[in-house]
Amino acid sequence: MCPPRSTRVVALRELRSQPEGRERSGSVTDFVGRRRELKELREDIARTGLDTLSGRKAKSPRARVLLVAGRPGSGRTALAEAFVREVGEDYPDGVLRTRLTSPGGQPVTTERAIRNLLEGLGEPTPPGAAEDELSSALRAALAHRKAILLVDDAAHPYQVDALLPDTPECLVVITAEGPLTGIPDVRPCTLGGLDTPSGVQMLVQRIGDTRITVDPCAAEALVEECGGQPAALALVGGWLAAHPKAAVSDVAKQLHEMSPGTDGPLGRGFRLVYESLPQPAQRTLRLLPLAPAGIVDSHTASALAGCSVAAAQSTLEDFAGLGLLRHGSDGLFLLPGCLVPLLQALLESKERAAEVQLARARMLERTVRLLHSCRVMAEAEAEDEGAPGPAGPGVREKLDGVPRALRFPDRRAAAKWLDTRLPALSAAATLAVADGGLDTLARRLVAALVRALAEHRGTAAAAPELYGLHRLVLDVAERRSLHREQAAALLNLADLDAETGRTQEALERYRAALDAGRAANDPYATGRAMESVGGAYQELADWHRAADWFGRALSQALARGERADEARLYGRLGNVHTYAGRYGDALRSWRAAAAGYRKLADVPGQAKALSEMARIQEYAGRPEESLHTCREAVELARRAADLRLQAALQVRLADTLDRLGDPAAARLHRSAADRLLGDDPAACEIRSGSD
Repeated sequence: MCPPRSTRVVALRELRSQPEGRERSGSVTDFVGRRRELKELREDIARTGLDTLSGRKAKSPRARVLLVAGRPGSGRTALAEAFVREVGEDYPDGVLRTRLTSPGGQPVTTERAIRNLLEGLGEPTPPGAAEDELSSALRAALAHRKAILLVDDAAHPYQVDALLPDTPECLVVITAEGPLTGIPDVRPCTLGGLDTPSGVQMLVQRIGDTRITVDPCAAEALVEECGGQPAALALVGGWLAAHPKAAVSDVAKQLHEMSPGTDGPLGRGFRLVYESLPQPAQRTLRLLPLAPAGIVDSHTASALAGCSVAAAQSTLEDFAGLGLLRHGSDGLFLLPGCLVPLLQALLESKERAAEVQLARARMLERTVRLLHSCRVMAEAEAEDEGAPGPAGPGVREKLDGVPRALRFPDRRAAAKWLDTRLPALSAAATLAVADGGLDTLARRLVAALVRALAEHRGTAAAAPELYGLHRLVLDVAERRSLHREQAAALLNLADLDAETGRTQEALERYRAALDAGRAANDPYATGRAMESVGGAYQELADWHRAADWFGRALSQALARGERADEARLYGRLGNVHTYAGRYGDALRSWRAAAAGYRKLADVPGQAKALSEMARIQEYAGRPEESLHTCREAVELARRAADLRLQAALQVRLADTLDRLGDPAAARLHRSAADRLLGDDPAACEIRSGSD
């Protein structure tokens, strides 16, 4: 029954104060109503905890946790965002956001969620770090901050526990479908539908107030048909905005006459919009659940649907206007999680499995080509600037071979594309590997992503992402018994483990890489693995095993006539013997290394080998021999124009002359070292001595 006219006039006067026309879905002006819930959440911040009421002392102070609970489409994320905007001024260190469930319904790993938060704080995230280590790093980073953590779409309490800061100065706002009983002292703010005036206001935001004023009872009836559900109202409002001649009453009647089914108001609103689309747009929409992480852009839609990029962009804009997509940043569109089950059901019922697989393959192939373009753009600009590295002759030709539709205007645009699409690119690689039927394409995609990240960010900065990608390569290699790729992936993972101090884990992977290299009959992988096993034992101060493994690698290099490897391995053996105090063996190894570098005409390498010989001779109590070797090394360092090595050798000469009782000559060499070092920031380390 329609309310009295006086009530309707007041409501309509309030509605006219709102902006007319269509707003982007997900914008600030979309949020209406929920004043009671917002007040409840504000009061909950200061609420006395259960531990205090019971007289128990909490084990450690933790952040206040607020929970917004509601079914998908209830507007729980919009309410959380609105609340965060209201209280944001009280938390000067800002808002950190992470999502714990993908739009497709798969849980996001806790490790990935913590990395997202640490990256938002500008904190380093060690590659391959375990969940406990990352959780401790997050808590340490938040210990002296006053920030809000907005944790969206939590499915289980264990996902959240590792994210909670150990400081009452922070606030955690969680959205979930229901209560999270594993988190103590949390009282959920449970959402139902919007009240009728707020639902009508939401319609006005999308279609203006003219049709609402003409028939306010029909507007209220439409809100009731939608159950006050924001997602359903967004769809119906979008449809009305796209059909300006349609009457609100007709739409309310149409929804009422639909068979209820099991989808509820959201399903009926979705059917209204979907069935009004032309056939090509319907098919494009059905294929969108294939988009990784629910992130869509014009290239993704174009590849899925097999249409032009311009047509795909126009279609996506139409979908956003209809409430089927939300606008993101940098030209991206986000697929609402509440619509994914509906779209997935359509995909399975109306598309053949072979067609779905073909659409997925087209999308992944387009992604590979875009990653290739992204990398080549960076290489081309590096070549133009004369920078050293992989950019070589032919890079400009490769760039010219990239289709114009896939080409980036410059390196900066390519880097921005890589940064903004990285969550979707990582998800695409994961999904491609998990598919199992697209392994060749999955390998190409992972390889292209690794190269693009390394080119734009450098291997050190990209290490956390590269670690996950190498694990994907390992998964495919093990599944397909590709021993050479298995060895390469294990070596890459072990190197990253070693760089972050996980030496024992690195050692195990190096040994596994050795087995895979032998299975592949790959001498490079086996030699590299044996040397790396030796390096791991050296890091563990197990000099005997380190020397044994370096010796095995050296024997293989000698058998294959790999002179550069021989010289390097002789040097590594020399280092291990020095640490073990076996100076005679160390001198023999470094003498062989120096001879090897001389045959290679590697003057810097020879100079460094002689420098190490001089150091060991000094340790062995043979200062005259050390003085002679050191002078020979200085001459080679001068020929190599290595100023820092020259300076270090001059300091070593000075120390040796002091021991031989010639302080005047020692002062001359120290003065020479000072002149060579000049303003070098590392000068203090060299001047402090050469041991």
